[in-house]
Amino acid sequence: MTVLISIHCCPLPIKSASFSRMTSTSYFYIWHCMCICLGLACVVTVSLWSSQWRGGFAWDGSSLQFNWHPVLMVTGMLVLYGNGAVLYRVPLTWGQNKLPWKLLHAVVMLISLILSVIGLCAVFGNHNAANIPNLYSLHSWIGIATVALFATQWAAGMVVFLLPCSPGPLRKLLKPQHVWFGGSLLTLSIAACISGINEKLFFVLKGNVNGSKPYSQLPAEALLGNSLGVLIIAFGLVVIKILTNHEWQRPENPSVDMSYTPLLQEENQ
Repeated sequence: MTVLISIHCCPLPIKSASFSRMTSTSYFYIWHCMCICLGLACVVTVSLWSSQWRGGFAWDGSSLQFNWHPVLMVTGMLVLYGNGAVLYRVPLTWGQNKLPWKLLHAVVMLISLILSVIGLCAVFGNHNAANIPNLYSLHSWIGIATVALFATQWAAGMVVFLLPCSPGPLRKLLKPQHVWFGGSLLTLSIAACISGINEKLFFVLKGNVNGSKPYSQLPAEALLGNSLGVLIIAFGLVVIKILTNHEWQRPENPSVDMSYTPLLQEENQ
């Protein structure tokens, strides 16, 4: 009788663990869907602001050139960056060779960096053409520091995690720092975006200029800008939730991870 009981009881923990993993995976995809939807909402809202309220886009040194700045920074430094950061958390990637996903992560982050640099060129070009000082506000300090640190992070990640010259123990040592630094950069990006939105609204909504109402009266443009800020914060919180949930981290397989051969070398996994 004792043997029969033990036989019948053994599958229960296995079923329970399987159900727990299935539930955790389902929750992940709900949060990941929120991440994608909020990111798209951020891009649509900032594009609508620049095109409808700020007059559209150009590359001639005018204020229309400046309009590229918020669109490119939100799209590149925030939305693409955030989605690239959570790429390893997608359960569909866990049972596959990690190298293609490392390459995709690097490419997404490189596109994010390129868009951010173009966004900086847009604002510097506009300021120089209009004789406006550069890098005097807190927003500009946070923004330029974030992009500079991002470039450093990307270059270091490329050397340490992809090139053949990087030894396995070094990758293992620097991986936690790379992950922490990535989350910190997302926080800085959110701070730069929020401060930039607020700064822009204060500049353009002074009242009695082209018949516009002051920011304090919350005209339609102010509501749109504030809503963009709320969407950015929500997007950032969702990304941070995904990154900090240990159940959604890619399982480490020591036999695979430690035998991983970097880029430019054959992999037999």
